[in-house]
Amino acid sequence: MESGPVESRIERLCVERGLKMTGQRRVIARVLSDAADHPDVEELYRRAAALDGRISIATVYRTVRLLEEQGILERRDFGGGRARYEPTEHGHHHHLIDVDTGRVIEFQDSAHERLLRDIAARLGFDVVSMRLELFGRRRAALAHCAAAADQVPVAGVASVAHGAAR
Repeated sequence: MESGPVESRIERLCVERGLKMTGQRRVIARVLSDAADHPDVEELYRRAAALDGRISIATVYRTVRLLEEQGILERRDFGGGRARYEPTEHGHHHHLIDVDTGRVIEFQDSAHERLLRDIAARLGFDVVSMRLELFGRRRAALAHCAAAADQVPVAGVASVAHGAAR
């Protein structure tokens, strides 16, 4: 499969960092750019192989490792024994992981970030980066409401839900 006239976000980052872009790397970059979730390598392979049957899982593993080394992808451990990935340029956000389903909800919350900066300052530090991953179980009363919507209503928090990559 050849890349279309428009490069994917990840393909553009690869080119900017001087990486050789083979046809298979272009397919993997496009799949990663188009992902609305946090896929693991096996899921990336399934999606890429659907576009180009010549792609092997070894190629996906090597490409993911290269993109991680180049700072283009970030590895995430949301439990379940499999690393999952998202682009580093995805914007500042945090994750809430449903331990029962593996569903990942991205959110931003300036109030908690101020609190974390205040804690660091009291301890004599300036925050250079922060990451928050909350692991939880949906309350039974809210479970039926959330099934109808793919957004979790949280006051003051913008959230985007993503299904589990399994």
